Amino acid sequence: MTTQQVPDDEAVPALSRVQRKRGRRIQEILRVAAELLGERGYEAVSLDDVAERLDVTKGSLYYYFSSKDELGAAAIETLGNEWTSRLEELPEVRTGSPGQRLRALISAQVTVAVRDYPGVLRLFLVPDSWPPVLRSRIKELRRRHDRLFRDILAEGVATGAFTVISLDTTLRCMHAAMTQAPMWYAKVRGNQLDTAVAELTDTLMMLVGEAPHRT
Repeated sequence: MTTQQVPDDEAVPALSRVQRKRGRRIQEILRVAAELLGERGYEAVSLDDVAERLDVTKGSLYYYFSSKDELGAAAIETLGNEWTSRLEELPEVRTGSPGQRLRALISAQVTVAVRDYPGVLRLFLVPDSWPPVLRSRIKELRRRHDRLFRDILAEGVATGAFTVISLDTTLRCMHAAMTQAPMWYAKVRGNQLDTAVAELTDTLMMLVGEAPHRT
């Protein structure tokens, strides 16, 4: 009896499918873990809780993560970097006037928060109960994310495009509103969600002295 050899060009696609499936599974675990950690706080969440929400056994989680600390760190690192990278790579955020770029950034931030990660933003509020190492990393990721908005806002102020009373206060107001957006628009869908995002974007742009867009 002979063993049939699988050609390399057939083995690679099969391996890629396995890798893609594994990648999707890990992303699902990280998203659910982030939502739970954001909802309940670090101390109140266990791997059992994550497994229950995913409807899998706790043992299956150990296949990917050895502990809650490892899972929490991965959720923070992966989702934090992915979120900010998506905003950084938007063409509308990299070109145009400060007003155009800030408007695009706010709209994208709210859209991603509401549609893709409705429960994740709370993960980055840095509650004091989190382990120091994770709390420190959350702060670093927040600074990177904040810098996107801060740099555009500072440029707009320097060039006279924006008028603000305080750059820091303006940023705090923007971030506070964008953080609440997933709760405000949790049940809004379709064109109504597009309208809600546009209205919130217009409202926040008024903080820098820009009049609402009229359609």
